[in-house]
Amino acid sequence: MTIVDLVADLGESFGAWTMGDDAALLDLLTSANIACGFHAGDPRVMDRTVRACVERGVRIGAHPSFPDLAGFGRRAMELTEDEVRTDVLYQLGALSAFTRAHSTRISHLAPHGKLGNLVVTRRDYARAVADAVEAFDSSLVILVQEGEMAALARERGLRIAMVGIADRAYEDDGTLVSRSEPGAVLSDPDEVTRRTVRMVTEGLLTSRHGKDLPIKADCVQLHGDGPTALRLAKRIRGELEAAGVRPAPLDRVLGLPAA
Repeated sequence: MTIVDLVADLGESFGAWTMGDDAALLDLLTSANIACGFHAGDPRVMDRTVRACVERGVRIGAHPSFPDLAGFGRRAMELTEDEVRTDVLYQLGALSAFTRAHSTRISHLAPHGKLGNLVVTRRDYARAVADAVEAFDSSLVILVQEGEMAALARERGLRIAMVGIADRAYEDDGTLVSRSEPGAVLSDPDEVTRRTVRMVTEGLLTSRHGKDLPIKADCVQLHGDGPTALRLAKRIRGELEAAGVRPAPLDRVLGLPAA
């Protein structure tokens, strides 16, 4: 039986502002990327999100970003390599305080937003993230797409998991279509579900220009924000299970010791 990790970005509320229905979404997930305060999240949100993950047996990942709270981490920032390294390390430290308080640990790291896009194409930013992971805990799994981050992690012997994003359009080279372009985020639930099942069961994904791209998906990235997010996540999980795919935590998918 094929197994795949189902992951989404959680803990992205901040103060009085609420993003998504984390509690309901957690019942569908096997892993969660938790915001670490730079693009979203605050100490109270981080604490209750970690607690909720522990209660459900959902694996916990750090979701570090550029220091861009106003732009939700989606704006490009020209930072030095050392700034990126120390910003990522800082955010890992913040989340680890809460995982320790709840007698668990961080199992993986998934760069958020524009940082996540740029580590695919920029060697310096990929190197900064790898340096932070090595300094903090080299056993962390880094969620990646093919590109500089994946290549560098392989060179250094760091653990990686290939992530497929259910509702994002891809370019012919396998990178994501920029959010500034029309059609970057797919909204048709039939199309999103069909693409996701094909990605997991056949290892293929169609680019926005109609090219079939080979893709390995150890985990499927779902989105927790938006009015239809929860309904779509339920449908994707249901269709995957109907196709013989079993959701499982990332450590099981990769054959690693349990987190």
